[in-house]
Amino acid sequence: DSIAESDSTRIFIHDFVIAFLKYQASFHEAFMKLEKIQKELEKTLSPKRFRHSAGVADMARHLAHLYGASEEKACLAGWIHDCAKEMTLSEMQHVVKKAHLTFDDAEHMLKSRALLHGPAGSVLAKTAFGIDDEEIQGAIYYHTTGRVGMTLLEKIVFLADYIEPNRDFPGVEDLRSLAEKDLDQAVLAAYDSTISHLIDQGAYIYGLTFFGRNDMVEKLAKH
Repeated sequence: DSIAESDSTRIFIHDFVIAFLKYQASFHEAFMKLEKIQKELEKTLSPKRFRHSAGVADMARHLAHLYGASEEKACLAGWIHDCAKEMTLSEMQHVVKKAHLTFDDAEHMLKSRALLHGPAGSVLAKTAFGIDDEEIQGAIYYHTTGRVGMTLLEKIVFLADYIEPNRDFPGVEDLRSLAEKDLDQAVLAAYDSTISHLIDQGAYIYGLTFFGRNDMVEKLAKH
């Protein structure tokens, strides 16, 4: 019996060590990928945009930890979300056209850098940064507009972009406090703040934002 128990213990330790080494290798690979992405972004983004991206990554990781999402995915999406932000409109249009992206409201989407940088960034996440994860790509795609039926990661990046530490506007501290207590209520508040700002500016409200906001209202009404 003691020999059998000894063999069993050795097998357990062996399996544990192998699993740990695989985890360690995976962690190292993810760290190296993130470090490479950060260096590339630092070269291509303005210092202000780079600081914002770092802030979004930190806030997204914090919210992911708080609400049970993947911290690694949240951090990566946060870093990359604005990778296309400082491209020209024609450059963004070229990126989405080459990827064969289509839009329900192409007339407005394709004429707006503010709207188009999300979809363009989701393409670059794959083609320029090697991110094949569709969940990360989706979080980057919808981080400005939102949408109906947002995933947990999409909500986290959407909100992190709005309340990251470098943001400074009336009501942002209240939003940060709300984000610590209720993710969905904070996302709705961010929608409302965005839409109010657009109305004040006399600007067009993109359909995904309008319907995404109403979807969140209906979801919260059911709870």
